[in-house]
Amino acid sequence: MRLVRFLDPASGLPMDGRLEGDVIVSESVSIPVEQARLLAPCEPTKIVCVGRNYAAHAAELGNEVPQRPLLFFKPPSAVIGPNDEIVLPKSNLIHHEAELAVVIGTRCRNVSADEAMSVVLGYTCMNDVSDREAQKWDKNWVRAKGFDTSAPLGPAIVTRDEIKGPFHVMSRVNGEIRQDGSTADFIFTIPELIEEITHYMTLEPGDVIATGTPAGVGPLVSGDAVEIEIEEIGILRNRVR
Repeated sequence: MRLVRFLDPASGLPMDGRLEGDVIVSESVSIPVEQARLLAPCEPTKIVCVGRNYAAHAAELGNEVPQRPLLFFKPPSAVIGPNDEIVLPKSNLIHHEAELAVVIGTRCRNVSADEAMSVVLGYTCMNDVSDREAQKWDKNWVRAKGFDTSAPLGPAIVTRDEIKGPFHVMSRVNGEIRQDGSTADFIFTIPELIEEITHYMTLEPGDVIATGTPAGVGPLVSGDAVEIEIEEIGILRNRVR
């Protein structure tokens, strides 16, 4: 199943639906997807991000591979949806980061790796937009990673019964391929990440785990069109200003 959120054309209110071919179907309306205003497909209470989960990406930034998952947060206020604008903060070096986002379906705590996939609703695309200037001095990465519009999500959640992975993860800026990787190269697997995270905190339905980015991150400037594409999930498109 492919799950989406969109604005009801009659009321202007957010609605949940499912994508059937090129049509969004909900309880009260059916609408061609090209006519719909898509929103981020979930409303997380938190986004738990994983840093340096690909060895090649750690190397390209001159960092060591972590011995345990390196975790940080993005707030709900950072979330935007497909075709929304990424608004650049006052920085001279903003990077795109293509990531597989795992969407949680069940409230959970202390989940073992063996049982971890049972709490997963599905997967979507995410762009972990990052301020590299702030990252040099912002030790907990609050400003470097948590600014408004720094967490584009979408276009849809593909439920875990439909796809298994590994996933092909790409980014393009103005049509040029920047990142081209596979989740087969994860240092820490999705079950390992869920076990680690839920040892410390409760995850709620709709929460997101951003699983890290492959090598090839690069700058974004005003006017750019950035796309995150994950095989079998879709393409997340946003413009930059």
